[in-house]
Amino acid sequence: MSESLLSRVGRLVSGTANSIVDAVESTAPDIIMKQAIRELDSAVEDVRAALGKTAVKKHVASQRLAETNKSHEELSEKIAIALRAGEKELARAAVARQMDLEAQIPVLEKTIADAGDEEQELNNSILALQGRKREMSDQLDTYIAQKNAATSQSTTTDGGADGKLNKTVDNANSAFDRAMKAATGVPGAPGSGSMADDAKLAKLDQMTRDHRVEERLAALEAELE
Repeated sequence: MSESLLSRVGRLVSGTANSIVDAVESTAPDIIMKQAIRELDSAVEDVRAALGKTAVKKHVASQRLAETNKSHEELSEKIAIALRAGEKELARAAVARQMDLEAQIPVLEKTIADAGDEEQELNNSILALQGRKREMSDQLDTYIAQKNAATSQSTTTDGGADGKLNKTVDNANSAFDRAMKAATGVPGAPGSGSMADDAKLAKLDQMTRDHRVEERLAALEAELE
């Protein structure tokens, strides 16, 4: 795979910080995500085109290697015939030709091996791009569904000022997590959630820490006995 195509695939699969900023700050993130999905489709086609060229190169090199090995075997037979007939000069010419073929064989073998590695890399790139597209498509569907739900939801069901604050924070966290995952393929912080959930998790963390302190004290006391 060429360096430019490899870099492009890496950029599309992993995303960039700029993509996160664009998705979060844009007034139309759905348009940005649709554009990104189209770019993924274009990249898949480019990788497939490169895969086709690599397959042709591997096929041609394989054919050439088979022909070279066959010629080498035929020369061995001719050399034996020439020597038995006392035609040493003919045998010498055949040996020289054999040596030329032997020099070509490792080059052809390396070409085939490299083409095979490149084929594998290109196939993996296609799978990665297709997986990224499915992920972004799911995120786009989720965004559109939540956007439609938010539009139709009555503001009177927000549960007062505290409810509105919690809802605003939760929506902000959810939007950022979606943007983070859509842009980089990496979900947001696993602890992100509602304010009530965060408070419960913080209490659980403190309980876990207290338990570990008690365990260590007990172990130290046991050592002193």
